[in-house]
Amino acid sequence: MRTPTIVPEFDAALIARYDVAGPRYTSYPTAPQFHTGFDEAALRAAAKASNEELMPRPLSVYVHVPFCFSPCFYCGCMRVITREISKADEYLQRLYREIAMVGPLFDRDRPVKQLHFGGGTPNFLDAPRMTALVEMLERNFNYRRTGEREYGIEIDPRFADGRYITELAKLGFNRMSVGIQDFDPAVQAAVNRIQSVEQTREVIDAARDSGYGSVSVDLIYGLPRQTIGGFDRTLDEVLGLAPDRIAVYGYAHLPKLFKAQRQIDAAELPDPATRLALFGHAFKRLCDAGYVYVGMDHFARVDDELSQAQRSRTLQRNFQGYSTHGDCDIIGLGVSAIGRIGDSYSQNARDLIGYYAALDAGRLPVARGIALEEDDILRRAVIGELMCHGELDMHAFGRQHQLDFADRFGRELERLREQASDGLVTFDESVIRVTARGRLLLRNVAMSFDAYLNNPTESSRYSRTI
Repeated sequence: MRTPTIVPEFDAALIARYDVAGPRYTSYPTAPQFHTGFDEAALRAAAKASNEELMPRPLSVYVHVPFCFSPCFYCGCMRVITREISKADEYLQRLYREIAMVGPLFDRDRPVKQLHFGGGTPNFLDAPRMTALVEMLERNFNYRRTGEREYGIEIDPRFADGRYITELAKLGFNRMSVGIQDFDPAVQAAVNRIQSVEQTREVIDAARDSGYGSVSVDLIYGLPRQTIGGFDRTLDEVLGLAPDRIAVYGYAHLPKLFKAQRQIDAAELPDPATRLALFGHAFKRLCDAGYVYVGMDHFARVDDELSQAQRSRTLQRNFQGYSTHGDCDIIGLGVSAIGRIGDSYSQNARDLIGYYAALDAGRLPVARGIALEEDDILRRAVIGELMCHGELDMHAFGRQHQLDFADRFGRELERLREQASDGLVTFDESVIRVTARGRLLLRNVAMSFDAYLNNPTESSRYSRTI
């Protein structure tokens, strides 16, 4: 079944009215609902149950490398700032220990179909260290350097060159995500990330020459000192680089949660109208250049796997955002890493002290998580359909889950009525459809089915929806 692509409609006044704080729904329930009652024993039980399923799912492995050579002031990720490469050796010693403990929990006939190295700055690890880490993964998982796979890594071009990218290709990496954020010198100075177009082009060209199947770049709007003119020049440069995918994220200024953001002068942030205009301008430029709006902040070329998955209704969503491999069990390795095994989520200790202490004591570093109940599983399925496909057949959903949708979600359908009156959705007794006006507000539509958003204090944990 193929779904026609609905071209989104950018309505600035409507978007401004719905621009509230809300989850990104890379999981449901979202991370604030994780609790310490989910521990190592629960993770082991989930892994065992996943092996015993009639058709065990393939694996997706996420590896967190927390180190960065210098701080980017906008960053809200778990990272450690240091220029001492030896810090990585201390970390890798524990990471190897975790890999050796986790690998045997999963049957070796389950292939690692997807791999993602995130951070921090994964290319903090030089080529020899990266090679040793990949070899450790090969010894403990069904890792493939060739064949069908999606093995990606986040790259900071300031600390990588073409030779390094070529070495990664030999290790099996075939996708790369390049951080840019903004090429405007004034913005770069304000966020402490000075990066040239030439540095960026070198790693992208090397990836293409080395056979990488996809290159994506990340931009951020809402940063200090950003203007429409400056961001337009950045978009000129980005389109000249011709990446396969482009992510345009909204900056979430949460200095109470993220210490690095206290270095940003809030007075230099664009006002709400300018912030919205920055996204609107990027949206128009990318669509005019032939990129397809996949959803949220993701754009892809027409022939890219994400665009194809959207049209064929196989698009899924996980911790890496939109994915063509959402059918995998996700194993999170490293400090703060999150995994999803069956109907459970788990997260490792979020600081090095806790992460090291657990592994030194011979324990898996699981700090918290959640085992989903029936209601969570149902709502996750509803939210996934809306976030990925913008449509939900209530009758088919009811038959699949043996329930009366209108009866089970009557309160949620009432919430949708206000959004329907604003033209975000249409629905009758059988189908909910997100309209062209609502495509940019998918998070808001999904929030109508979130059972955990009743507490007003929860909003402070999330970024704004636009």
